[in-house]
Amino acid sequence: MKLQVTLSTLVITLFFNNVYAVTPESQACKQAYDKGDAPTALAQASKALSLDKNDNDALLCQGRTFFATGNFSKALTSFKSADVNSSSAINKTIATLLTGNSYKALKQYDDASKSYEQTIANAKLANNVFFERIAHNGIGDVFVDKNELAQALLAYAIASKLSANDNERAESYEKIALTYHNLKQNDLALEYQVKAYLMNEKSGDLDQYAHSSIELGRYYAIEKKYASAENVLNKIIKFAKEQGGAYFEAQGSYILAKVKVATGDIPAAKALIANAKMIAKNTNDKLLDEEIDQETKNLL
Repeated sequence: MKLQVTLSTLVITLFFNNVYAVTPESQACKQAYDKGDAPTALAQASKALSLDKNDNDALLCQGRTFFATGNFSKALTSFKSADVNSSSAINKTIATLLTGNSYKALKQYDDASKSYEQTIANAKLANNVFFERIAHNGIGDVFVDKNELAQALLAYAIASKLSANDNERAESYEKIALTYHNLKQNDLALEYQVKAYLMNEKSGDLDQYAHSSIELGRYYAIEKKYASAENVLNKIIKFAKEQGGAYFEAQGSYILAKVKVATGDIPAAKALIANAKMIAKNTNDKLLDEEIDQETKNLL
């Protein structure tokens, strides 16, 4: 139980699963991609493209596989080719969106923004608000990477207004909350994280709910609302234990340790940090272990 992909990514994947991979070779590429078998996926994409170099489905599967393996330049080439070979507005919407993601991964921010803007135009032609919203979020993410946070907030606000359900609203609220946090406006960060938490409590999956809870506890602690922080963090730690969510249990523990230090309970803080470190060790999660060390450095 660890949040690794956004709601938008999940829905895009569902869209591909239902629409793409018409030829047997493209179908085989998609199946291999879904299993995480990149070599087979790329081999099947190449086979499909040897039969038809303009196979849009194969180009998209090839690009997604390159992107997943960190080969963003090759992914970009595949997605741009898919765009050229797309005839429908929705196909072009997807191709330009993925092109924007590739440019962003390559830190070519101007090109990424242009691709997202084209995605918005394509999505409007396709009458698809879902992808229009994702593109606005993409523009916001570019602004965040460039540390232009006020502009990011504007993009996220537009995306939020295009949300069709609680899951999409929660995603937007969390992006807005984190941006306000980075602007050191933590009162507003807390306000939007409360909204995200309420949406995820009602409609989110386990990972979304857990992640939202952790961030809410973090912002409560920053704003020195220690009783509220303890309440939400103890709740999510208990929930994570019951659901087998070791990662979130560890996160909740080290953030709660900060609250305990702030309220003067040093022994409890030490025990919580030790518990978090033990979880990282038992799960062999080196990144989590580094995260705990970074977050609790000079705490005690």
